[in-house]
Amino acid sequence: MLADKDRIFTNIYGFQPWGLKAAMARGDWDNTKALLEIGNDAIIDQVKASGLRGRGGAGFPTGMKWSFMPKEPRADRPNFLVINADESEPGSCKDRDIMRHDPHKLIEGALVAGFAMRARAAYIYIRGEYIREAEVLFAAVREAYDAGLIGKNACKSGYDFDVFVHRGAGAYICGEETAMLESLEGKKGQPRLKPPFPAGAGLYGCPTTVNNVESIAVVPTILRRTPAWFASFGNENNKGTKLFQISGHVNKPCVVEEAMSISFRELIETHCGGIRGGWDNLLAVIPGGSSVPLVPAAQIIDCPMDFDGLRALGSGLGTAAVIVMDKSTDIVAAISRISYFYKHESCGQCTPCREGTGWMWRVMERLRTGDAEVEEIDTLQQVTKQIEGHTICALGDAAAWPIQGLIRHFRPELERRIAERNGGGAMMEAAE
Repeated sequence: MLADKDRIFTNIYGFQPWGLKAAMARGDWDNTKALLEIGNDAIIDQVKASGLRGRGGAGFPTGMKWSFMPKEPRADRPNFLVINADESEPGSCKDRDIMRHDPHKLIEGALVAGFAMRARAAYIYIRGEYIREAEVLFAAVREAYDAGLIGKNACKSGYDFDVFVHRGAGAYICGEETAMLESLEGKKGQPRLKPPFPAGAGLYGCPTTVNNVESIAVVPTILRRTPAWFASFGNENNKGTKLFQISGHVNKPCVVEEAMSISFRELIETHCGGIRGGWDNLLAVIPGGSSVPLVPAAQIIDCPMDFDGLRALGSGLGTAAVIVMDKSTDIVAAISRISYFYKHESCGQCTPCREGTGWMWRVMERLRTGDAEVEEIDTLQQVTKQIEGHTICALGDAAAWPIQGLIRHFRPELERRIAERNGGGAMMEAAE
């Protein structure tokens, strides 16, 4: 269990004010100039040494991502940092707590990360529905400007750095990095073909890195407390602390910062007061937000909650949005509801996703009621394979994986519903 002294987000529950004075008392903006004096490349090397992997879902090594940016940006093509605060993944709610209660961690992190990548400015793209969070973020950025912490000669370092907050309009697809760049440019949020990758041609055609809120917010603390401290948590290749968001059928749902690789059992027992109705009542868990496949109870109980541990189970850590489902859950209805979400949020650019998400949802609805043939389960599985990996962005994969997980682990339940419906019909005819 993570000790309080090792927590990076010390105001995640908002027990103290979010403002600059309180943030400084918690250690934010503490001689940030000295952090910048470490040097651009040295900061990147320290982030690499810490083992920090992206906290937005994919888990790509953060320091390596930063190192792709041009070392000598041209005057007419400045480097940009874009921070993904869209957080539209069902089940995810950690970034909103950072912005609502600890916004200065994010703004200081943006300055340090931007300096390391020689960026001219940071754009924070915040989800449209996050109204109070956006208000706090706008006010916190204004505080930082007024105190000389960002803007011209940021923190008296001789480095000019601006931070802009941009509100989205509630589209899930804009959480995909290139769709986010399109939206920032004032266009329809549709993913771009890659290459070119954002580090080569991103926002306004300039070199750009897109990072998650949590990935950026932890950087100043890593530099202050040393990469070795951060790397002391978690298994190999899964380092550091992580915000877990646990919802569903636990006694106390919560957002909590814990060490990576903590076991599922310890995470739930320590912070959530156990499963509702006891461990025998656990049915399945979606461990990383709605886009990763579910894992049955027996497999996940002692699994380490990290990228590699969950990949070994055919799922993923994603954003660490842990959705717990007990035996009262209609598992087919739950996955059908998720498939409707992806149908609704598909941007329509790629045919497999535009047509396939609606097709999958309609079949899922018939499987939910049992109004289908057993062969359709295999047909549905084949369609998920025709969508997965055949679209510009990962939304097609995200729509296919929950259904693949359901078929892999709960096929007998699907077959039972079909048999029950067909059997029920035969019995009714006999009665007549």
